[in-house]
Amino acid sequence: MIPNLLTLLNLCAGATAVRFAFNDQFEEALVAILLAGVLDMLDGGMARLLNAGSKLGAELDSLADLVSFGVAPAVMVYAWTMHTAGGIGWVPTLLFCVCAALRLARFNILRDGEPDATGANCYFIGSPTPASAGIILVPMLLEFQFPNEPFDNVWLNGSVIVGAALLMVSRIPTFSLKGRQIPQRYVLPLLLLFCLVVGFAIEAPWATLTVVMFIYIATIPISMVTFRRRQRKATTELVASS
Repeated sequence: MIPNLLTLLNLCAGATAVRFAFNDQFEEALVAILLAGVLDMLDGGMARLLNAGSKLGAELDSLADLVSFGVAPAVMVYAWTMHTAGGIGWVPTLLFCVCAALRLARFNILRDGEPDATGANCYFIGSPTPASAGIILVPMLLEFQFPNEPFDNVWLNGSVIVGAALLMVSRIPTFSLKGRQIPQRYVLPLLLLFCLVVGFAIEAPWATLTVVMFIYIATIPISMVTFRRRQRKATTELVASS
């Protein structure tokens, strides 16, 4: 019950973000999306900790993610700026929602696959929906920090939405932390880095989130290079062993 309750709270947070967006309370809506992200991390970890995973929980998690990281952020950006373009502004919003649904459906199909020698279990295929939600909210984060700059431009936000939507359904490998083992010598530095990020987030939450998202975007080309390197290494080892 506990993991599923956390998943339902994730869904409720995403739906509440939509309500805040309709009331032009965009900072509150963004906080609700962040809460949904925290709950999304907790429910999977709790399921593994309690050995309480189930097919119901897995499907419920995808449905909650579709609401919280597919529909809610797209509607937020539409209510914030894209609505000024009329019906045309709704097209990127729909595209993002559709791509989020396709991304989650593909993830469900591949979720139970066996990891292979390339280390593909250390990568996502395409950008995960929470990361893509963060990408389309970057202009809004910048607007909070620089209200006199034109970050609410329709063309800018439309391009970001379309780019993030296509990234979700692409075959581009992106880093995943789920399949990785952290070497012992890196544990303490990573804990210190985490504490540092939390400290910055408390003092300057919007700036910290913006930096985190730009770092994530910068890692995408790196993930493509390292994935291809793993593939070449696995192919070489396979040929040598045969």
